[in-house]
Amino acid sequence: MQRLRLKADGRIVELRDGREFPLAPATAFAAPATAFAAPSQVETPPAVRDLRRRARLTQLEFAAKLGVPVETIRNWEQGKRMPRGPARALLTVIAHAPEAVFAALATDPSPV
Repeated sequence: MQRLRLKADGRIVELRDGREFPLAPATAFAAPATAFAAPSQVETPPAVRDLRRRARLTQLEFAAKLGVPVETIRNWEQGKRMPRGPARALLTVIAHAPEAVFAALATDPSPV
């Protein structure tokens, strides 16, 4: 009996001996969500690894500064997941002004 798993990024893998083996190229089974969007709507995701390296932070440090689990950073960098919504906006701002973002995130808001 063949055991298959559908991954979050649309890939289908076969499970054998506790390991995953690609069944076929991802394009054969799932088209990226942006494939059907109008050309003006297609955006390139922020290069998370490049942003983190420019900030000279480890994955653990970067995750702590953003307030997300380190697994999230790993998934973004490996292309398993894409940053969406507020995370995508924050990464875009980090690309333009990393010092300002990290300084703002480091300060605790004063109680009102």
